[in-house]
Amino acid sequence: MQSSRKVDRGDAGGSCPVARGDDGVWHVSGHAAGRAVLRSADTVQAGLGVETVEKLPPKIRRPVLYRDGAEHREYRRQTARFFTPRRVDEHYRGLMVEIAERQLAVLRRDGEAELSTLSFRLAIDVAAAVIGLTESRPGIDGRLERFFPEKFGRPGFTSLTGLRWFLRQNVQFLGIYLKDVRPAIRPRRRERRDDLISHLLDEGCRDGEILGEVITFAAAGMVTTREFINLAAWHLFTDEELRLRYRESLEPDRIAILHELLRLEPVVGNLKRRTTAEITVPDGDTTATIPAGALVDVAVHAANLDPGAVGPDPGAVRPARPVATGVAPAVLSFGDGPHRCPGAHVAIQESDIFLTRLFALPGLRMTSPPRVAMKPDISAYELRGLRVAADPDVVRY
Repeated sequence: MQSSRKVDRGDAGGSCPVARGDDGVWHVSGHAAGRAVLRSADTVQAGLGVETVEKLPPKIRRPVLYRDGAEHREYRRQTARFFTPRRVDEHYRGLMVEIAERQLAVLRRDGEAELSTLSFRLAIDVAAAVIGLTESRPGIDGRLERFFPEKFGRPGFTSLTGLRWFLRQNVQFLGIYLKDVRPAIRPRRRERRDDLISHLLDEGCRDGEILGEVITFAAAGMVTTREFINLAAWHLFTDEELRLRYRESLEPDRIAILHELLRLEPVVGNLKRRTTAEITVPDGDTTATIPAGALVDVAVHAANLDPGAVGPDPGAVRPARPVATGVAPAVLSFGDGPHRCPGAHVAIQESDIFLTRLFALPGLRMTSPPRVAMKPDISAYELRGLRVAADPDVVRY
C-alpha cells in the first residue's frame, strides 16, 4: 500500500483488526474495534503516566485526563462551553489572528525562522487564553520546552538516572507553578473570569490540583498543536498541488485538507485503555472478546488507514474523502468516546489561521526540512529544525 506519510511508524497494522500479543497486551488496528474500545464504558485511561498518578493520595483530585466514569463525564459537561465552535469563533478567532500575525512578523523581520518556535508561541498563547494563564512571567515557552523535552527519561527511585529525572521534573513543575500558575490563580481568587482556572477555583481545587490540570492542557493544547502545524506545513511545502489548493480554497475546504493530513498523520499514534469488564468488539466479519483487566493498545495510526472506514487508497492525501457513516473527518486522531480531545476545534482553527497567513507570505520557502523524533510509548512525533524563509519587510524612508 503506497503511502504519502512523512512520519514512518513502521507497520501500520497486521491482517487482524484485533490480536493479543505474546506480552498479554491486546493490539487493535481496525477502526471499528478501536472506536468501540475508546467508547466503551468498561474501559479506563491507561498509559500517559496514569500509573504514577494512581499512587497519589486519594484526597488529591486527579487531572481530567486520568478520571473516568460519572466524575469525568460531569467535568466534561461543565467545561464543554470553553471549547464549542461558536465560542472559539466568537471569543478566540480575533486573538488567534493577532497572535499569528505577531509570530509571522518575526519571520518577516528576520527573513528566516524555525517554524516550531513560531508555532509553539502561537499554541501557547491561544491555549493560555482558554486556560487562564494570562499573567505568566516571561519565558513560558522555555519552561514548557524543558518540561516536555525531545527525549524523556523515566523518573524513579531505583537508579541514579531515574532519581535525576524525578528531581528534574519536580524542578520544572515548581517553575511552572511559581511563574505561570500561581500568578494566574491570585487575581482569579479575588475576581473570577471566564476561563478554566476560574472554573477550577469554583470547584474548590487547590493550587497543586490546578497545576496538574494546567500541565495536562499544556500537553494537549500546546505541544500537540505545534507538532501538527509543523507536519501540515511540511506536507504543503513538498506538495505543490496541495499547497495551491490550500491557498486558493475557502475556509471549509482548507479545514478539510487539515483534517485529512491529521487523519493520515495523527500526532499521537497509539492510545491505551484498560478494561474493567469483559468487552466485545468488531473483528472483521466476526467479534473478539477482550477480558476484564486487559491492557488494550489502540493503534490510531493504523485504524486511520482502515479502508472499511476511509475508503480506497487510505495512504493517499484525498481531502473531503467519502468516509463510512459515523466516521469523523480526522477519524480517530482526536480520540473518541469520553476522552475525545475537547479542544479539537481550537486546534484546527488556530492551525488554519496560522498556515493561511504563513503561505500567503511573499517568497515563502522551506530552507531545511525537519528532523523527526518519536516518543515510542505513544508513537508521537516531534518535528524540529524545519526552517522557513520569506521576503523580509522593506522599510522605506
